[in-house]
Amino acid sequence: MSRLGGRSPAAPGPAQGVARSVAPGARRWLPLGVALAVACGPEGGTHDLAVVDGLVIDPESGLFDRRNVGIRDGTIVTISAEPLEAERVIDATGLVVSPGFVDLHEHGQDEAAYRLMVRDGVTTAFELEVGTGDVAAWYAEREGGQLVNHGVSVGHVKARMEVLDDPGRGLVPAGIGGSGSATEAQIAEMEAIIRRGLDEGAVAVGFGSAYTPGADMAEIERMFAVAAEYDAPVHIHIRGGLAGLDSTVAAARAVGAPLHIVHANSSAGAQIEPFLERIQAARDAVQDVTTETYPYGAGMTEIQSALFDDWESWPDERFAEHQLVSSGERLTRRTFGEARERGGTVIIHGRTEEMTRAAVAHPLTMIASDGFLEGGRGHPRTSGSYSRVLGRYVRDERVLELGDAIAKMTLMPARRLEARTPEMARKGRIQVGADADITIFDPLDVIDRSTYTDATHPGRRNPVRDRGWPARRRWWRADRRASGTSGEGAAALTDGAARGVHGWGRQRRPRARAAALDPPSEGLRGGLGLPPRVVAAALGGRRRSVAGRRRSRRGPGPGHAGRARAR
Repeated sequence: MSRLGGRSPAAPGPAQGVARSVAPGARRWLPLGVALAVACGPEGGTHDLAVVDGLVIDPESGLFDRRNVGIRDGTIVTISAEPLEAERVIDATGLVVSPGFVDLHEHGQDEAAYRLMVRDGVTTAFELEVGTGDVAAWYAEREGGQLVNHGVSVGHVKARMEVLDDPGRGLVPAGIGGSGSATEAQIAEMEAIIRRGLDEGAVAVGFGSAYTPGADMAEIERMFAVAAEYDAPVHIHIRGGLAGLDSTVAAARAVGAPLHIVHANSSAGAQIEPFLERIQAARDAVQDVTTETYPYGAGMTEIQSALFDDWESWPDERFAEHQLVSSGERLTRRTFGEARERGGTVIIHGRTEEMTRAAVAHPLTMIASDGFLEGGRGHPRTSGSYSRVLGRYVRDERVLELGDAIAKMTLMPARRLEARTPEMARKGRIQVGADADITIFDPLDVIDRSTYTDATHPGRRNPVRDRGWPARRRWWRADRRASGTSGEGAAALTDGAARGVHGWGRQRRPRARAAALDPPSEGLRGGLGLPPRVVAAALGGRRRSVAGRRRSRRGPGPGHAGRARAR
């Protein structure tokens, strides 16, 4: 899949050879997401691939009807109610055909995590919160091709760890890089690292102020200012709840940096409703601020991080909220201290379902997983975030319309990145000319299956009927490569021809107004104006409705106050 990055002055145009993913032909049963594309097109006027008779949803145009989608050279070239000629046909009768999901917050940028992502419908995944300190090396490691489109930020956290010589070797600081104060010379060195990363094509600048309590807001604002020079969005895990949100919004406003608040659910906890109201107030004042959430009540982070520096003062009962990822055990004061000494990751069960529901249902939030694995273990959000939203919150609980959910997973995150990374204007849509990143799923059956003790189960699989075997052997080789140790076929593959694409460098582009990042029109957010019987007919006569009735997007009020704000 393609590498996605910000365009640097040294790379004034997009790189060539962008690869897409290919639906497996080696198996007739595919999981939730099917990312579809073709390495090269036929010589005649026919299509390389057609996806036929599915309910096609495009959140930008409002398309919500049965259509046939024709693909050539990795691009959508036809959307029609008429039959299509193609070398290969995917029968999507009774299924939803959606833009491929775009995950703005995925730490697991490796083969194991990519395999889980595509089975959850993700075709593009970014590491934008923590990021990297060496953007060029990060992309070079993935030049051989990946299962999904991918991109990275240059991270203030990583720059701080490097400059202050932090002992941590994981995602976040384990010592002085988090808690230490930086000198003027060290701050200037961090600015230089961020500029270099943006020049090398970083998509954004990442921050974790919750993990760097030694960095005051003056230091963070200086890094925001560097991002603003490049019109690069800043993606930040804030500290300090509502007060921290206010200071972060003010710092971004002062220097004109586009701002994205990661995982509003875990940063806000019980204050999720006022938290989102303050973001809306900033947007109403025409400030470029967006946010995201993941659909689970527990967070996960590294146990040696600064979030837990006060652990020795906790009451005994608080430790039981923490679950060690490596073993699945709930911790005590003694075992928490031992685990903190060793290192590793911990799951924090600190929020109620009402808090999660309020965050997922709010029209401002995008869906982003914040997923990663540690030794093959992790949080279920790594493999099930998108399946869970579609199965639990759209179909079962009806707190979201289907069209709203698709927009949160596709168009909204794509729009967030378009100013810096123009290639994102071709993602998050099913339109003629868009990249053929497509996810197919059964809205009546999709659901997440992973647990807090086994995070590697893909979402429930769905029957996709393939009317013809791949016409090119290179597809066959890719399909064979998809088989994992469990014997299950993967949902999306690369043909191995990945190349990087760069976004914009220091040259200024017209800044997108906050209004340009608004969710889709009221018609789409209101269920596209289609009653349940029409939706059922569009799905090919299936008896259950996925649209349901209109309901409040905010859900019940929050419950008890949360604990440490983990990712």
